[in-house]
Amino acid sequence: MSDQEIREITEVELPANLKDHWKSAKASVERNNPGYAIKFLQAILKEVPGFLNARKLVRQAAIMATGASPGSAKKSMFGSGGGGAISRQAKKDAPGALVAIEKELEKDPFNLGINETLHDIGLRLNLLDTAAFALETARKGNPENTKVAHKLAQFYVARDMHMEAASVYRDIVKNDPADGAAVKGEKDSSAKASMQQNLTDDNSGIKVDSAGAAELEKASRTALTKDQLQDRAAELVGEYQQDANNLAVVKQLANTYEQLEEWANAYQFYDWAHQLSDGDVALKNKAASMKDNAADQYIKDVTAAAEADPDNEELQAQLAEISASRVKERVEECEERVKQNPTDPKLRYDLGLAYYDSGEHSEAIPHLQQATRNPHIRTKVLLLLGRTFAAKGMTDLAIKQLSDANSELTVMDNVKKEILYELGCIYHEAGRKDEALDCFKQIYEVDYGYRDVAARVEGSYED
Repeated sequence: MSDQEIREITEVELPANLKDHWKSAKASVERNNPGYAIKFLQAILKEVPGFLNARKLVRQAAIMATGASPGSAKKSMFGSGGGGAISRQAKKDAPGALVAIEKELEKDPFNLGINETLHDIGLRLNLLDTAAFALETARKGNPENTKVAHKLAQFYVARDMHMEAASVYRDIVKNDPADGAAVKGEKDSSAKASMQQNLTDDNSGIKVDSAGAAELEKASRTALTKDQLQDRAAELVGEYQQDANNLAVVKQLANTYEQLEEWANAYQFYDWAHQLSDGDVALKNKAASMKDNAADQYIKDVTAAAEADPDNEELQAQLAEISASRVKERVEECEERVKQNPTDPKLRYDLGLAYYDSGEHSEAIPHLQQATRNPHIRTKVLLLLGRTFAAKGMTDLAIKQLSDANSELTVMDNVKKEILYELGCIYHEAGRKDEALDCFKQIYEVDYGYRDVAARVEGSYED
């Protein structure tokens, strides 16, 4: 996903340039044309690996195309069918490994080894719903394999999804009544699920049976359209007005506004949820993120207005003032977050980026160097570190960082293109024209329309 961390997204968050692909893919499945759908869906997943709805639909299309049925998976141990090779690839290039997985599952959607590998990579990248879907698929294709069913149930337990865990354990017991661990697991998970439901009832004042709870759970995980989200927000506002201290409602309202990208409202309710929760760190971080988004959106709006009215001196001055103020504010906020949690590499990266954007390049370097410890963001950290060294005129160090980042990526995705382009520009400025041209050619070979690489490459043949 460009230079951003991979995360799970809903249909509402799908980039505009992929929405037509998504529509075409769904239409192709409906018209029983799975091969066509798979091409669209794999293209989407290459760009946004966290779009779980696309991963689910491509699996459905693969099942249609191959004629696979539950229980028909090929007999394979973990790591077979390419699983081991993909696991090794994932250590260096997780997005590339996810692409390779989909190529394998296109041929054998229920493959046990590949689906377990998908689970492990999803877990490593914190794509938890993707990790669960992988094991659910493996279990569906290998119903006699109680080992994978136990693994799925334990995963649900670890996520406090006790209702789902109880269901999995129940299926295990149906197939093997002598499985004592499953019998105990079903009993314990059912009890915890009941306790969770009681707490939900107490907090919301709404009484629902277990079937209703399952439907609510399912609905909460289903991507909604913008109109549906707005309707949902209106319903939750009504509940909030009846009881402004209902934490469950406040959290749902905050999440709904986040999906609608109404950042100011999302910040308001995440911040209130944090206060109601007696200091939940996750909610505090969410509130901070929404506050950042709201500030950035305000600048975007003013920028658009200023560009539309370039002769408006007052508007131009306002843009300059709020832009400078925002840069300073971001630095202060990121400094405070690092002070509260100095061992978090992601917060170090955020502070390094804030320093870079403010022109304080020397201050950015030590924080970015610490942020390279996080393998999930290491590539984008090296990219920014390279840019930082370049901004300081330290060309050799900039080339080293960008070369390291490039060597760690095996798939020519958007991140690798960006790194190669940056590296090419630095080589060009340093007078190393042949090395610069080699970088641009690598991009040109796979993406003719990327920035100005076509002009750079084709122009070299005219010189």
